[in-house]
Amino acid sequence: MPENRLYEYAVIRIVPRVERAEFINAGIILYCHELKFLGMKYLVDSKKILTLNPKADLQKITDLLEAFHKVCYGLEGSGNIGKLTPAERFRWLSARRSTIIQVSEVHPGFLEIPDQEIEKLFNEFIES
Repeated sequence: MPENRLYEYAVIRIVPRVERAEFINAGIILYCHELKFLGMKYLVDSKKILTLNPKADLQKITDLLEAFHKVCYGLEGSGNIGKLTPAERFRWLSARRSTIIQVSEVHPGFLEIPDQEIEKLFNEFIES
């Protein structure tokens, strides 16, 4: 049986009109130090976004989330931040910001398999 390991996660939020502070949960970022795992999953729900801001730039929002994805996985196009360690990238991704893409507070938990935990959290916070 796999061992439970401590992890941290944050919920990615889309804030279509920053001045109104209304948001839509859009994804999960998950980091497990022991496994050196950093992963994320997101969804751009255009219907929900346009409900909060009919003039929202869906392409810009998608591009920003894709940039988060590149940094998370250290992919080409993620710049110098993408070259950092998984822990440093998680801290950068989960830092407080006042933009269209924001994140929740960081929360801890225990997991056995990181990809399964991302799916569980995604189902709980994004698809529910």
